[in-house]
Parts: sequence; structure tokens; C-alpha cells
Amino acid sequence: MNAQSTTLLIIGGGPGGYVAAIRAAQLGIATTLIEGEQLGGTCLNIGCIPSKALIHAADAFEKACQYAGDSALGIRVQSPRIDLPQTVRWKDGIVHKLTSGVATLLKKNGVQVIKGWARIIDGKTVEVRQSAEDVASAGPAPLRIGCQHLLLATGSQAVALPNMPFGGPVISSTEALSPASLPRRLVVVGAGYIGLELGTAYRKLGAEVSVVEALDRILPAYDADLGKPVAAALQRLGVQFHLGCTVQGLNASGDAVRVRNSEGEESELAADQVLVAVGRHPRTQGWDLESLMLDMTGRAVKIDDQCRTSMRDVWAIGDLTGEPMLAHRAMAQGEMVAEIIAGKRRHFAPRAMPAVCFTDPEVVVAGYTPQGALDAGLDCIDAIFPFAANGRAMTIESTAGFVRVVARRDNHLIVGWQAVGSSVSELSAAFSHSIEMGAVLEDVAGTIHAHPTLGEAVQETALRALGHALHI
Repeated sequence: MNAQSTTLLIIGGGPGGYVAAIRAAQLGIATTLIEGEQLGGTCLNIGCIPSKALIHAADAFEKACQYAGDSALGIRVQSPRIDLPQTVRWKDGIVHKLTSGVATLLKKNGVQVIKGWARIIDGKTVEVRQSAEDVASAGPAPLRIGCQHLLLATGSQAVALPNMPFGGPVISSTEALSPASLPRRLVVVGAGYIGLELGTAYRKLGAEVSVVEALDRILPAYDADLGKPVAAALQRLGVQFHLGCTVQGLNASGDAVRVRNSEGEESELAADQVLVAVGRHPRTQGWDLESLMLDMTGRAVKIDDQCRTSMRDVWAIGDLTGEPMLAHRAMAQGEMVAEIIAGKRRHFAPRAMPAVCFTDPEVVVAGYTPQGALDAGLDCIDAIFPFAANGRAMTIESTAGFVRVVARRDNHLIVGWQAVGSSVSELSAAFSHSIEMGAVLEDVAGTIHAHPTLGEAVQETALRALGHALHI
């Protein structure tokens, strides 16, 4: 059996794992990273990046279709068409460029990258085989790696429905991001951000889209007011909603989804494809994690504010540790773990962790919502500024939505921001900065914002919270 040793051994080359590896190597720590598939993990390969590329292509195609009709801008084009295989190739090109960049950075910083599938022997030893099949069979002799520190960064995987497993017409977001052709009728199960992002893209590309959600509104993880402009926009697009309904499975012929409403009545939704987007859970199976007998919180590995597990020198980051499952959270945790191992004093205690839903319009949240602040026992004020009163929003034909701020009543300390509207994802940095730096309403209100920009709505929201908005 081949054997070697390293100081830090990382299982998983997604955003958390590769950032941890790069930072550890920069700090002079001998680092080995094991990845069985492609560097970049879910985010770069089958999540954040490819989904945003497909969303952009769908937006561009929808605009072209609008210009083929009666455009208020006076733009006239002939009937557009989309070359879907070329769109997928373009998307794949972006993914390849980014994953290749990650590989280059790891190599440049001296990280040893091993392509293979890990199996944990104990907290200091891992075996690596060349394929997933070899892990479960005798196969070739594995490589055995000893380490001082073991970092678990295996990410998450899509949740399947017991009565409708993946396969055939039933797909996950992975297959939805690389369509060989466009289904005429798509049923999306789950009205969270993944289902609505992809459902919107498919609708804009020309598919008939129906969304089934067990709860009584879309985007149930977000504030209800934030979901209303998204719901209105999707209805204008022609997306059909079936709220308060549960999926019972496919019909006998496999060309429709059986749905039951809150009254117990069943109906069928015709479908050429069914996208199941009911969430993700930590990837804990297939690599003998259970041999470590770590403390768990449900399906997730339990960690403290330094990402330490219940076993000494075994660390865990990212989706493996549960919600919120965000790539930027994993990256921040990975960097921190590397610095702690190098002897620096660090704790993971962000005041705000922004989350973005790339629907149309987009949704971004950072910190407390009004209800969240109330639940936390904070006495807060909040204010809203609508994009209908923002000049830049008018010039880009995107006046739906608003910006909202939440601040403490006594000292005006900002504790939360929310926004829904076109391109509001780009406001997330301003939101996070103000919360992390301890800004008060007067700081934001007194900062000169460029005109005309969507960012002016941030200043106007702070002004309105202080009782003297200028443009509403």
C-alpha cells in the first residue's frame, strides 16, 4: 500500500475546501486536497455559476423576444431563436475557465491535489481510491494518507422525493443546467430559490412552467413582502402556481405529476420533465464519516465558532455543517480554519451573511428582517424606499421592488437590509459592509451616493427611516 503524510488534509475541492487549501499553503502549511470529481464543487460546476449563466442567457433571449413585438424602446428585431446546444457550450466554457483557474491557483501555491475518492480510516488517516466504484470494491491498492489536521468539506447534494426518485423525466438542478433540448412542459416541485431561478429561466426560454409548493406562498424562506414582486413577475411571464399542494408521484404513464391540494383533491399536471428542487442536505454518505462518531445536528456535522468538530484536529466547513448553505460562507470558514491551524486567533462570528435569490426580480437579504429583529428581542424601526421612485430603475424598465432597512430605535444601529428588484444582488456588498462596520442610519444617509444608480435607493431608505426622505 502506498502511503504519505501531510499537515492538513482536506476532503472536498469546492469553494470551502479549495479556499482553505490555498490559504493554508500561503501560510506555509503542507496541504493535500482530495477531490473525486471536478475542482470547484457544486458552486462552480453544477450550482451558482452555471445557473447564473443560464439565467443570463434566458434573460437575453426574453429581451430579444420582447423587441420582436411592440417594444416601448422603439427597438424592432425579427423573430429570434435560441441555439440551446451553443448556450450550453457557452455556459460550460465559463465553468471550465473558472475550474481551470482554481487548479492553477492550487498548483501555484503548492497544494498537492489528488483526484480520487476518500474513505476515512480514523481522524488522522484517509484512504484514497481512483474511482467511486473502487471505494466499494477490492479494486487497486489505495493510497493511504496520514495527517495532523483533517478538514471535511464534502458539500451537499440534492434531496430526492421518496415517491419520485431522480431518473427518466425526473431531474435535479444538475440535469436542468445542461439541457439537450427544452421540454415543452416543465413541472417544478418546490418554490424555493433553486426551483424559481431555474423555472424562470426555462419559462423565458419558451417552456410551459408549473410550480408546485406545499406551503401557501413562494420563497417561503424569505420575508413574504419580498416574495410578492417575484410572484407577480412570474405570473406575468405565464408561470402557473399550485400552492398548498403536495406531489404524490408520477401517473401510470409517466407523463404527468399527481398533485393533492389542501382539501385532499387530486389532479394531474402534464409534464415532459419534472424538476425536483425541494432542497439539499449535507453529503455525509459514501466516505465512512460515521467511523469518526462525530457529534451531529440532524444530518449536519456539529461545529463550534472555529469550525472544530467534537474530535480534536478534525474540522468541518460549508454545506456539510448545515444551513445556511452558501458558497461564500464556506469560503470564509475555509480561510479561517487555515489561519487557526497556522496559529492565528480567529472565530467565525459574522454580523451579516448576505443571501441572494437570482429570480427576476432578484432578492437579497442581509441581517435581520423586521420580524427577525422582533423575534430576537430588538426594538427596531424599519423603512422602505420603492424603486418606482428611483430614476435609474425607470431607465432600465425595472421599477418593481424596494429597499428596506432595519435599525435599532434607540441608537439607529443598522441590523438588517432587504431588497427586491432588478440587479439588487449588487447591493449586497453595501448591505454587508454597513452592518459589519457598525454603521448607523445617519452614516448611510449622510454618504453621497452616485446619481443615477440603484444604490441611491439605499441612501433614500436610510433617510426615510430618519423621517426625511427626499424623493418620496
